[in-house]
Amino acid sequence: MEITNEAKWLFFLSSIMMAIAIIIGAFGAHELKDQLNEYGTIIYSKASGYQFYNTLGLFVISIIYVFIKSKKVKVSFYFVLIGMLIFSFSLYILAISKILWLGAITPIGGLLMIVGWLILAYSILIDMKYKT
Repeated sequence: MEITNEAKWLFFLSSIMMAIAIIIGAFGAHELKDQLNEYGTIIYSKASGYQFYNTLGLFVISIIYVFIKSKKVKVSFYFVLIGMLIFSFSLYILAISKILWLGAITPIGGLLMIVGWLILAYSILIDMKYKT
């Protein structure tokens, strides 16, 4: 089975996001541990967790894309990616800067992640329907 350049691009983006998740997690644990209050630490940790687990999800979507070369699968990847960036980075900035209005942006990222995962589920369902 040959992996297309489009699939390789999704794997590349997933790899970059995983590297960023590890860097940001380590930065928070080591460089910010004395600068964040308890609330900031909880927020930062939540952002890091969502970024890490959704990045693992991006790898899963990339693998699914190898088997189901559907535009919907690729769209789901970008919804999850953009949602994760908005969600996690708004929380990172909120934890560090305490700019409270950023908390209003975070749910948009969460919504985009949910929509991305639902698009993926729909794509898989459609693929099953046409293959049976």
